[in-house]
Amino acid sequence: MKLSGAEILLEALRLEGVEEIFGYPGGAVLDIYDRLPFSSLKHYLTRHEQGAAHAADGYARVTGKVGVCFATSGPGATNLVTGLATAQIDSVPIVAFTGNVPTYMIGNDAFQEVDTVGITRPITKHNFLVKDVRDLADTIKKAFHIARTGRPGVVLVDLPKDVTRELTDFFEEEYKSPVQIRSYKPVLKGHPGQIKRAAKAIASAERPVLYIGGGVVSSGASELVVKMAEVANIPMVATLMGLTAVPGNHPYFFGMLGMHGTYAANMAVTDCDLLIAIGARFDDRVTGKLSEFAPNAKVIHIDVDSAEIGKNKPVDIPIVGDAKLVMEELLPEVEKQVSKNKEFLLSREKWLMKVKSWAERYPLYYEPSDRVIKPQFVIEKLCEVTKGDAIITTDVGQHQMWVAQYYKFRFPRQLVTSGGLGTMGFGVPAAVGAKVGRPDKTVFCISGDGSFQMNMQEIVTAVQYSIPIKVAIINNGFLGMVRQWQGIFYDKNYSQVHLDVQPDFVKLVEAMGGVGIRVEKPEDVEKALKEAMTINNRPVVIDFVVDREEDVFPMVPPGGVLHEMILPKYGKKKIKKAI
Repeated sequence: MKLSGAEILLEALRLEGVEEIFGYPGGAVLDIYDRLPFSSLKHYLTRHEQGAAHAADGYARVTGKVGVCFATSGPGATNLVTGLATAQIDSVPIVAFTGNVPTYMIGNDAFQEVDTVGITRPITKHNFLVKDVRDLADTIKKAFHIARTGRPGVVLVDLPKDVTRELTDFFEEEYKSPVQIRSYKPVLKGHPGQIKRAAKAIASAERPVLYIGGGVVSSGASELVVKMAEVANIPMVATLMGLTAVPGNHPYFFGMLGMHGTYAANMAVTDCDLLIAIGARFDDRVTGKLSEFAPNAKVIHIDVDSAEIGKNKPVDIPIVGDAKLVMEELLPEVEKQVSKNKEFLLSREKWLMKVKSWAERYPLYYEPSDRVIKPQFVIEKLCEVTKGDAIITTDVGQHQMWVAQYYKFRFPRQLVTSGGLGTMGFGVPAAVGAKVGRPDKTVFCISGDGSFQMNMQEIVTAVQYSIPIKVAIINNGFLGMVRQWQGIFYDKNYSQVHLDVQPDFVKLVEAMGGVGIRVEKPEDVEKALKEAMTINNRPVVIDFVVDREEDVFPMVPPGGVLHEMILPKYGKKKIKKAI
């Protein structure tokens, strides 16, 4: 039957299993929005296109599905850019549809025309400009296939207005046929020979460490990786993106490594003789000075993206493939090696005890106070009140690092945060998307007073659709992480980081239709969190007024080496945290 381009788009989305989309209409996409009420799709009208991209991102991260967002041409498309770049660098599958001027006007500087394909080429996995309605269905099918396979990522489809209006034949059965892209064949299964080499190296090492990245979470390899650690007595450390791959209280897990990683995690990597990197990309915030990162270790690197292997760190045993599929082959090989040589497990016990001794000697620590709210205390209480079961979204800055350190995650896809791009303003719209994707879970956004003001308009979106997200603002009256760097490295020259003039967040949220709560005393923190947990018909924002100059420690200076950390000043009442 003949359908318009707009109708083909909506039918294709249905066939791809899409149920929810986030977007903002405009002139170039009017034909799509005209047909939208007659489709099966639930559309969430965000208050800014960046909010739509971040919401689609949050939705994709918690569900594992492809997130979808719509925007119009020109400024609508450019407003998506930060959100698309955020998702792409963190390997999140999104398909974004943007409107454009009619094909015969492209290049004429028409009203609201920009070169969307050119602008987004560096920040997407792939993008398309559809010039003929007859190519539309096949293009959408390819877009979803590229976004969700191999290393997940962002695909943009740019739709000129005449393409969405013109008619052509659409055959559902033809759309359901397998995708064929000659130039795109991601390698998913690891090389058997390399897997055997890796297993032997794991069995012969005295001080191995599992370095877990976000690829373990996105591939669904978490249980297999944890099982290998248990079978072979291997300490585990994780990147920010890999944190939820391992239960936070696992006895072999020593927390996040890198710039604000735990002492035990950083020392374990520094002292190991075999580093097993799975789904990680050796980011600079993890490695510090590359030449001294795991300086005495052989490196096994498992990654679905061959471009990441050897990009930053030389690799001894490279394995290209999907983390789950590789682990399904590697784990049995490791078990065979272990059964042949059980004596080495005794040496591994000594290695584990050494790492545990580092964790006990230099735990995560902050000086408690009954006078002022410590931000770490808020995160600890949040973990306690939610029983570690909430999905947590964050913005970027000090609060993000405190979440990584003090919230003990229990299951994969539980943390939604901007890792690679470090995007302030991400947390609130990501929480909206996360709650849409997982309505069965409590969704808590941890934000800073600086970050919250960047996309706080999406609280209105949550009010409109009765999305009961909960937001905790860690309000220190500063751009906290920048202030910390200025304090440590720039002689406390606090330049342009004061946020002394800002809204009354309680009144602001109430004006938007949500619930606002202010907390200024430590004894009221738990009460406020529990009150927020009882409100399930609209968003709640808690403004926690915290210690203004609390810093995040440990800290590795930028470009420094992991074992040279700036540690907290341990007080007389030293608190030993469970790492």
